[in-house]
Amino acid sequence: MQKTVVWKKLLSEADNICRPDMHLSRLVKDEGRLESFSLEIPGMFFDFSRQRLTRQTLSCLGELAEEREVVSQFRSMISGARVNPTEKRAALHTAARLFSGNAVNVDEIGNVMPEILRVRDEIKHFSAKILNGDIKGCTGRRFSDVVVIGIGGSHLGTAFVSEALKAYSDTGIRLHYLANVDIHNFGQIVSDIDPEATLWIVISKSYTTAETMANEHLARTFMKEKGLDDASHIVTVTAKGSPGDSAGDGKSLASFHMFDFIGGRYSVTSAVGGVPLSLFLGFERFERFLKGAEEMDRHAANAAIQENIPLTAALVSIWNVNLLGYPAQAIIPYASPLARLAAHVQQLNMESNGKSVSASGEFLNCSTGYIVFGEPGTNAQHSFFQLLHQGRPVPVEFIGVLKPQYTQYQTRSKGVTNHQELWANLISQPMALAMGKVNEMDPARSFSGNRPSSTIILPDLTPESVGRLLSFYEAKTVYEAFLWGINPFDQYGVELGKQLATGMRREMGARNENGDHLFSGIDPISRQYLERLYKEE
Repeated sequence: MQKTVVWKKLLSEADNICRPDMHLSRLVKDEGRLESFSLEIPGMFFDFSRQRLTRQTLSCLGELAEEREVVSQFRSMISGARVNPTEKRAALHTAARLFSGNAVNVDEIGNVMPEILRVRDEIKHFSAKILNGDIKGCTGRRFSDVVVIGIGGSHLGTAFVSEALKAYSDTGIRLHYLANVDIHNFGQIVSDIDPEATLWIVISKSYTTAETMANEHLARTFMKEKGLDDASHIVTVTAKGSPGDSAGDGKSLASFHMFDFIGGRYSVTSAVGGVPLSLFLGFERFERFLKGAEEMDRHAANAAIQENIPLTAALVSIWNVNLLGYPAQAIIPYASPLARLAAHVQQLNMESNGKSVSASGEFLNCSTGYIVFGEPGTNAQHSFFQLLHQGRPVPVEFIGVLKPQYTQYQTRSKGVTNHQELWANLISQPMALAMGKVNEMDPARSFSGNRPSSTIILPDLTPESVGRLLSFYEAKTVYEAFLWGINPFDQYGVELGKQLATGMRREMGARNENGDHLFSGIDPISRQYLERLYKEE
């Protein structure tokens, strides 16, 4: 990447933007700055006017996108091309929310849409039967609690969406997440639920994930101890033909299929999110969420480079990471319902783009990926904004919502409502980061400024808006990967530690069977940790 003419131009642009006279405090005073450095489509406004960019920089970044042919790669992805070379798979999370009726063909599979639509229809009818009371627990009680057993991509995305749309939930279902194998997670959940009225949804593509299988065993044992038929209280979401694909064999109420061409962190709009969210929100609202995601998918695939919001956001990321050297990105939504967004994007982006090898299998000569973290504003202002303003600079993505989900509370304090107070901070923080402030009399009160940020504005937090936001971050992540020339759809980095854990598990099992087992099969440091554990037990 670095040896091309375009990259050399970008290096020159980076040298230029680092000059003292190119401080953001000067750039943002340009009357036409916002118009030149913002994009808008129905449902989203993206302002990158407080990024350390000039018009020439933006032009060069556009040339980079053309050189890397990222738009054509994105279109190939949504059309069914095998864009995951290491696993020789397509990546068709976009097909899970397609309503056009068009075919999406994958080599050797053919049109995948009939199966996707079949699963979607199964979710619709199953959720209706649960919510209507046609399907009940084994004692005849209607379900009031749903526990999702799944980790990583089987948990984080759905948790983000359910939290974001909690105000829309009127189904009478309480949603819980059993992700961690830590017994504290299980203990807290079972203290909150009514076992006779609880449905467990076990989500695992392979149905071999250690944490998920341990938690499923725990849940089944718990139900049996309560004198309940566990099979009448469990639903699975898994790959066709996996050990968990048990519909009709008496082990579960139903099984819904996942697909190899939809990775876990991209799976919220598939059955992974579809089953629990349809129970929590009702299928009609889940479908609205899908349609919002589909709208952003179409924009990401069809908009010109200069008008493409997720591609522009991705180009800004490349600029910040590789040209300006920022190692992290904060996501700060000024909307409490988006409290789980940063955790979802953290997995989505860091698991996708934290790579050291190109898509063609060569070691990279540039950094990829960045650290993602965040909390809602204004909480974050009283947490880590000290570092953002006066410590190590970190680019920020602010998110604002024009119309809150709760509009009935309009009491004023200091002349403004709570929502207006929130917006006062949302407007001020990006400008404070950009402008800074010099206090020669008291250096501790000086702010260097020149700290970049973007701002995303949503009209509301309806299911459609949350769908657009989800798709925006998915498309941004994929575009970043295509710009870097990496594969964002595999995740071999999560495997080594899990492989070592298999050996630890074997050693502990041996000690459980034989109290004299000496843990001789593992390294001396790990052996001491195991001895410490068993001493306490």
